[in-house]
Amino acid sequence: MGSQVTLTAADGHQLDAYVAGDGRSQQPAIVLVQEIFGVNRHIRAVAEDYAAQGFNVIAPALFDRAERNLELTYEPADMMRGMAAAMKIGLDAALKDVAAAIGHARSAFGNVSVGVLGYCFGGTLAWLAATRLDPAAAVCYYGGRIAAHATETPRCPVMLHFGSRDAHIPASEIATIKKAHPDLPLFVYDAGHGFNCDHRHDYEPKGAAQARQRTLEFLRQHLYGST
Repeated sequence: MGSQVTLTAADGHQLDAYVAGDGRSQQPAIVLVQEIFGVNRHIRAVAEDYAAQGFNVIAPALFDRAERNLELTYEPADMMRGMAAAMKIGLDAALKDVAAAIGHARSAFGNVSVGVLGYCFGGTLAWLAATRLDPAAAVCYYGGRIAAHATETPRCPVMLHFGSRDAHIPASEIATIKKAHPDLPLFVYDAGHGFNCDHRHDYEPKGAAQARQRTLEFLRQHLYGST
């Protein structure tokens, strides 16, 4: 099982983070960015899965800026609560916490290559990390506000995953991203929003497995290849 550390962002805010992996020096790291449900049981399971694949993983508790220890389920009431927390925090402040996690990973694990992997709310933040911060790679799952920031240029390799039946991200927004960045690997699955999460009704095992395999290959290429 993982452990917990405390991070300090550039503005002085302190937040918790879940860490999975053996902490070996020179083993690449992944900053795992949460959905709007906090660093809950699902996100911790994803962290442990990627740790088992040879990465150190750190999942910053972004909701600490709104309410500490906020872990939510996928029920409608909790979804509304999570959306409210994310809106209260805002992308700019949350990105400071992602930056703190990247910095911690580099200092704690021996100046390793660090990638960012994000889902939903975290998918948008993974995109902004790629365009505004300095990770070695980023993978974005169904980030709902990526299209609004599609004019920004990534500073590192980026992979994107979307569902064709996503009620929150219309096909027109995916087309906007493709038009702005035609050379980026962007995959669309026969699935809805949140298709990677086996706790959600939109979970789609085939798409989730395909996306996971592509993500692992991509991160191994760009993180292990750049250490």
